Amino acid sequence: MRTGILSAALAFLCWGLFPLYFHALKEVPPAQIMGHRVLWSLLFLVIVLTFRQQWKWLGALRQQPRVVASFAVSALLLSFNWLLYIWAVNSGHVIEASLGYFINPLFNVMLGYLVLKERLRIGQWAAIALATCGVLWLTWQAGRMPWIALLLAASFGGYGLLRKTASLGALEGLSFETMLLFPFALGFVIWLTMTGDNAFLNSPSNSTRWLLIASGPITAIPLLLFASGARKIPLSVLGLLQYIGPTIQLSLGIYLFHEAFTQARMIGFAIIWSALALYAAEGLFKRK
Repeated sequence: MRTGILSAALAFLCWGLFPLYFHALKEVPPAQIMGHRVLWSLLFLVIVLTFRQQWKWLGALRQQPRVVASFAVSALLLSFNWLLYIWAVNSGHVIEASLGYFINPLFNVMLGYLVLKERLRIGQWAAIALATCGVLWLTWQAGRMPWIALLLAASFGGYGLLRKTASLGALEGLSFETMLLFPFALGFVIWLTMTGDNAFLNSPSNSTRWLLIASGPITAIPLLLFASGARKIPLSVLGLLQYIGPTIQLSLGIYLFHEAFTQARMIGFAIIWSALALYAAEGLFKRK
């Protein structure tokens, strides 16, 4: 139990600190960061799989076209989520990006109801309704939908739904998704090199190159920690721990990147936090 909590908490801590990493790469266009993230992630994952001698699953996929198709969709959702998040951080939208991961658990509940036909309890419906009010308040105050937050929640929620029903484990699944994205990322990086726009080669700073190389373990390690922790602790505990990430992101957006956090915006977040508190309390009560 303690090991599981520690593993999951470390995963969410890493994800919460992601804005620091992507902000350090702000001179590199988001699409290029994405391309290098795929390349170096695959290299890191291949090393891990080879070390663990964990390759048998790959051959079995030849006879499972539906599994391959499912992971092709999940890879697309994951790449969209990564790219949007990188763009949001480097465009000064860290606070709105954190909102996406605050509302993600409630989005997952709705996906379970709509897709998996899971029954929702009254407390869960109340939490979703309250969170919807918070989003509507933020929309009215800003004069636009918080589309960054909603798209991040939707893409990661859809990704989580596909992975929930997938037949591969966390390491194998992430490796296969990265393999599917690899040809596109490699072609993109080769094209950048041919046109002279590859930031990895053109950057005068060696730290930029090392940061791009580090995107491999930085991407994979939190996912592996999360997978390890999720198997050892109850979902109710995991659900509470997952707010570590967006809370850190929100704090970084306010205090380090000095993004605007007006009173009106604070009210919207407070409504959504109340919805999350209701959702967590209802889950703990039901578990007891």
